[in-house]
Amino acid sequence: MKTILLLVHDDAGQEARFQAALDLGRAFEGHIHCLDVVMLPVVDEGVGETLLLQQECAREYANKTRLEERLGHEDIRWSWAEATGPLASCIAEAATLADLIILNRGLDAFPYPDMRKTAGAVMLKTGKPIIAVPDNARGFPVAGRALVAWDGSPRTAVALQAAVPLLKLAGSVTILEIADGTIDTPAEEAAAYLAKYDIPVRVVRDFALSNPPSDILLVGVQVQRADYVVMGAYSHARLTEAIFGGCTRAMLTRSPVPIFLAH
Repeated sequence: MKTILLLVHDDAGQEARFQAALDLGRAFEGHIHCLDVVMLPVVDEGVGETLLLQQECAREYANKTRLEERLGHEDIRWSWAEATGPLASCIAEAATLADLIILNRGLDAFPYPDMRKTAGAVMLKTGKPIIAVPDNARGFPVAGRALVAWDGSPRTAVALQAAVPLLKLAGSVTILEIADGTIDTPAEEAAAYLAKYDIPVRVVRDFALSNPPSDILLVGVQVQRADYVVMGAYSHARLTEAIFGGCTRAMLTRSPVPIFLAH
């Protein structure tokens, strides 16, 4: 995970994204590629689009000045690019050679941009893993306790494999198998896979018979005192590619810890 794409935009989640990128960049001795996106304004009746776009550009220019000064004092390699347009499309176009994309999990106080929808669109367009951090996060706990959500599906396997470089740095790794009685690949096989990378794992189980998987996973975060979650991302019908299914959307809405997502 040497190339980390960081969304730069003057919003409530920027500091959380920025600090997470710094922690991950240092941990992997990587390169942070900052993508500063000027989003096309949502025009209200009676407000000129040109004026709103000028205001957005001015705000992002000031934001760039502040962040470039801060980056100049950090012990990390970085670069800067700018784009104007829809948020998800700009990120996807810049992610061709990225190993990891840093977003935030949701802007609870703002209807625009919808970061949960953006995360879904970016994931499905790029196939790259995403780390979505809560807006109040102040870094990424690289050496912390990792909780891997497991249901034996191909998408959870993809997420597990993509997260190996991160899990090798974790202080502990727990696989939470959310079972419904039909799992083809048990969590013990996932643990055996990680053992090949010298990653010790503990397996716990919860049967999803009455509670939604997202509720089980959120309780698991508390019980296991997890610092971040690794999970496969799911979508409903591909007709609406930017909308994730219930468990993923619920975690992007409610998770108190960062989420590593792969699809």
